[in-house]
Amino acid sequence: MMKRIFAGPVFLIMLLVFSMPAMANDLKIGYVDLQRALNESESGRKAKADLEQMIKEKQKVIDAKGKEVESLKAELEKKGTVLSKDALKAKQDELDRKMREYKRLVQDSQEEVKKKENELTFELIKEIRKIIEKIGKDEKFTFIFENIEEFLLYKDKSVDLTDRVIKEVNKTMKEKK
Repeated sequence: MMKRIFAGPVFLIMLLVFSMPAMANDLKIGYVDLQRALNESESGRKAKADLEQMIKEKQKVIDAKGKEVESLKAELEKKGTVLSKDALKAKQDELDRKMREYKRLVQDSQEEVKKKENELTFELIKEIRKIIEKIGKDEKFTFIFENIEEFLLYKDKSVDLTDRVIKEVNKTMKEKK
């Protein structure tokens, strides 16, 4: 009984091994560097510039709030010894409140930027994937892989489709506008 169970998988593996040369003639493989497509496409560069502008605007607000906190802290250190106990407590409470507001502002800003980055990246990757799929179907590719160094141990540059994908992304995004 054990031989029957074992014979099935062995036969299947042998069948696959002997049929591989016939399949290899029809095999068409390519790869795309998604990170490069994201960074070098016009849409990717625009998204990156928009994100950098958003970060600059948020940083101005954070810096202003930080200066306010530092100013209050310096005032408290300078005048702390001459203030009454109640006035000192009120100033300390105000400083604590402003510190919490500052930390919350920084955290909220980071989350907002990250959310925007994910949103922009997701939309662009979705478009890139559609283009890769179209190239794959139109040109009858068997596989198109993402260029990840840990997985692609060897690659022939002639099957790199990244430049074509970038060109198609730029064309497609212009047409959508």
